[in-house]
Amino acid sequence: MEAQNIRMAIDRHWAASAAGDQIAEHEIYHDDAVCEYPQSGEIIHGRHNLQALRSHHPGKPSGFAIRRIAGEGNLWVTEYVITYEGKPAYTVSIMEFRDGKVAHETQYFADPFAAPAWRAQWVERGA
Repeated sequence: MEAQNIRMAIDRHWAASAAGDQIAEHEIYHDDAVCEYPQSGEIIHGRHNLQALRSHHPGKPSGFAIRRIAGEGNLWVTEYVITYEGKPAYTVSIMEFRDGKVAHETQYFADPFAAPAWRAQWVERGA
């Protein structure tokens, strides 16, 4: 039952994020949650700071699509694509739960890149 409750909370979180609902988006976090952006070296301490940071983002996303959510116990991973100013960012969110809320999240952001021709014979092109 706990996994089902966590999955429902994650679904609400991402739906609120896609809709720009800052209040509902941050209900999933503990007050003392920590969020890390390893690529920039930033660590955000506390739900209040995380919500403030996201509320002040200069651009609003023009697209948001979940690719996959998988998890078990207290560790859940979401792969999604968020689009800013027409540019997609392939994103991975790793959420660690404590007592039904996120205590720690790590997010990775990646730009798309062109597939090299040399490996075309072994791959299938996706969306």
